[in-house]
Order: sequence, then structure tokens, then C-alpha cells
Amino acid sequence: MRKILVLILAVLGCQLSVYCGQLLAAPKIIAVVNNDAITEKDLDDAFRIFRVQLSRQFEGKELEDKIKEMKKDLLERIIEGRLMFQEGTQMLEEARKNKDAYAMFRLEIKSDQVKTKIKEMKKSYPSDVEFENDLKKEGITQADVESKIREQIMTDNVIDYWVRGQVKIRPDEVTDFYNKNSKDFDTGEDRELLVVTLENEDLAKSLSYNLRTGQKIEDLATRYSFNVNTLTANKNKGELRKDIEDVAFKLGLNEVTNPVKIEDKYYVFVLQNITPSRKLVLSEVQSKVYNYLYRIKMQEEMTKWLDELKKKAYIKIS
Repeated sequence: MRKILVLILAVLGCQLSVYCGQLLAAPKIIAVVNNDAITEKDLDDAFRIFRVQLSRQFEGKELEDKIKEMKKDLLERIIEGRLMFQEGTQMLEEARKNKDAYAMFRLEIKSDQVKTKIKEMKKSYPSDVEFENDLKKEGITQADVESKIREQIMTDNVIDYWVRGQVKIRPDEVTDFYNKNSKDFDTGEDRELLVVTLENEDLAKSLSYNLRTGQKIEDLATRYSFNVNTLTANKNKGELRKDIEDVAFKLGLNEVTNPVKIEDKYYVFVLQNITPSRKLVLSEVQSKVYNYLYRIKMQEEMTKWLDELKKKAYIKIS
């Protein structure tokens, strides 16, 4: 009897051990969105996929800054994505049930869409092997990427079908925005500068002096070692470093600056031409204004739609 009891306990112990092992191996749930669970693995996989994509566009500090920015609200983005995916899936099921061919065409994921997205991702890699190695390095597979792409395509499809259709920009809205913000449609003054670069401060001072006395840059090339470039700058566009901008936009036509030291080199600037500022007419900026207003309205509609989805959804974050 004692042996039988020991055996039973041993069997129960093994079963309990297996059960506990399964519990330990199960990914931790960090959020529930309606009937879907979002796990730590979902969050980690999304983070790794985004990091792979960002690493092909940015590097160094800029890459790290983008990763930090993305990581801050990643869970919120996943929750919103899951809500939109669920909405799209439900709408597609209803379209199939009602045999709504137009809605089905707009919402269904086409067979070649995932392949096309994968090809686009691979374009930034020298070879397929390097793409696969990058995924392995992050601990994800192409199947993981394809799954996220399918979810993203469904999300994009439902946004196109349900939200973008709500966005309309009337011609009078474009005209009204242009009239109210006319000061923002000034081209700004363009300045064309001759930029002479030298290694030595004394030679830079001498060259600057000779240019101010009327000598030609071509004649001075036999006496000085320098590089010459031309630069067109517009103050409205903020294209120049502040120290160069302060110098360049104080010059009169054909005026020559004293040498400006930037890092280990000396620069002499000569203002060669000024193109006066002018106000752009509506026809020149119409498409830009339209696109700007469209983005604003689209964001408003997206926010409103997501708020509605969140209100009627069950969302719990652990």
C-alpha cells in the first residue's frame, strides 16, 4: 500500500512538474484587448521588427533616439493596432456574409501584398542572406515579420476604407487657409555666396584683404592655396549654421567677410547675388496646402475613430 501511494505521488508530482513547467514557459500577458491577449513576446517581437526597420534608415545617436522614442509608446501603438485589426477582421466577415463585393475587395489582404512588403524590406539589404542574418540577430523569423505585415495591411485597408473616406477638403478651405496665412508663403531672400576655404589664418586674412581691394579670385589662385565653392542660402529655410547665417545675411552685394573659423579651417565669404523674396501665389502652393489640411483632418478622424473603438472595447493593461 505504501509503495502504491509513493507511486501515485510520484506520478502526480511528474504531472504537476510538467504543468508548472508549462506555466513557467507560457509568455506573460501584459494586456488584453477584447478577446485577444498581448504578451511580452508580442511586445518584444514588435520592438525587434521596428528596430530592424529603423537600423536600415538611421545609425548612431539618431538611431538610438528613434528607438527610445518608439519604445516609449510601443504598447499603446500595439493596442491601437490590435483594435483596428479586430475591427477590420469583423468588417470583412460581415462583408463576406452579406456578399458585399466592394467591401471585400477593399478589405481583403491580397495574395501578393505580403510578398511585396517583404521585397521592399529586402531592398535595403545587399542580399537575402544579410536580411535573414539581421532577423536572426534580433531573434525573429521571416514568419514573424510576415505575420506583423499581414496585421498592418489589414489595419491599412480598414483605415483606407473606413476613415479616409470621411476626409474631404473643399477648394474654399484651401483658399481660406492661404489667405489667413499669406505671410507663411513668402519665398524668403536667396543669397548666392562664394565660399573660399583655407587652412591658415594669416593667409585667410591676407586673401580677404586682397578681395576687398578689388582683386579677382582667379588672380589670387596663383598666390594662395585654397578651395572655392558656391553656396545658395535662404534664411527662411534655416539651411545654414547659426554662425555662418549671422555673417552671410549681413553682407552687402559683393561684400567680403573677414575669415570665419569653423573647426580647424578658415572661411571667407563673398556675396555674389541676391534674389529678392516674393510671395508665392495660390496656384504654386495649392497642392501643399491641400496635403497639409488633409493630414490635419486625417489625424482628427483617426483620433476620433480610435477613441470610439477604445470606448466600446475591453482593454486591460497588467
